[in-house]
Amino acid sequence: MKELNWEKMQKQGMKLSKITFDPMFKEKFAEDCFKKAKFNNYEYGRKAVESLREILNNNFEVLEIGPGPGTLTIPLAKNVKKVIAVESSETTADYLKRNLEENRIGNVEVINKNWLEINDRKIKDRFDLVVCSHFLWQMKDIEKHLKRMENASKKYCTVFQPAGRDSLVKETWKKITGKDYKGEFDADYFVYLILRQWGRLVNVRVMEYNIERDLEQEVRYIASFIGRYIEVDTHMKRDIEGYLLEKSKGKFFKETCFATVMWWKIPRYGKVGKEVIK
Repeated sequence: MKELNWEKMQKQGMKLSKITFDPMFKEKFAEDCFKKAKFNNYEYGRKAVESLREILNNNFEVLEIGPGPGTLTIPLAKNVKKVIAVESSETTADYLKRNLEENRIGNVEVINKNWLEINDRKIKDRFDLVVCSHFLWQMKDIEKHLKRMENASKKYCTVFQPAGRDSLVKETWKKITGKDYKGEFDADYFVYLILRQWGRLVNVRVMEYNIERDLEQEVRYIASFIGRYIEVDTHMKRDIEGYLLEKSKGKFFKETCFATVMWWKIPRYGKVGKEVIK
């Protein structure tokens, strides 16, 4: 087995897709992600909350790192006292605020700031739960990220991370490139190894949820993956679209997806820091 290198794999995971068939691809893909958050009344977030029933308490104050459009934030906020959501993207933070208002959620404070710029001393031992969801690939130093999560928590930390690649993506990859999909190491693998080296007892489970996309959204989703490795031009976009039309059984593409849920208890107990993050 090859030696695994987080820095190398993180660069690949964050590599920009080379998409040349649509100059507005980035904006449209971001909008797709925003819409996905709401699918089936926030199904992903609801199931994520359910997976934490063993530790979750309605008096909890929670720090969520990288909340995106509120996929997890909104269902989580309905089950805890307060959520502080740290989101670096101004566009995404605005979208999250609109979703919160739409759902009449009033116990979430959105902080439009990079997680790496938050003062560790001001958040030390402040939260009952610190959580990040689909966020790990943004961290160049994953060990430092986990240490900072633990610094901010007085009870628990949780990581949610996608597990495996969608079957249709793998099939389309082979059809378009002529090569077998050889798999990828998911980021949760590194988290588990680090935490076990620290002596943490990590509770691990797999969460199942569903996603639905229309044809244009599915084309963009698959192109974003293939584009990490080869250019996706107009000709290749048509090939992807043609294959998807062959596979389609209706107007929408439905996928059953999986995410790894890892939570662990903080070994120390300290005083709660009450300073406000600024």
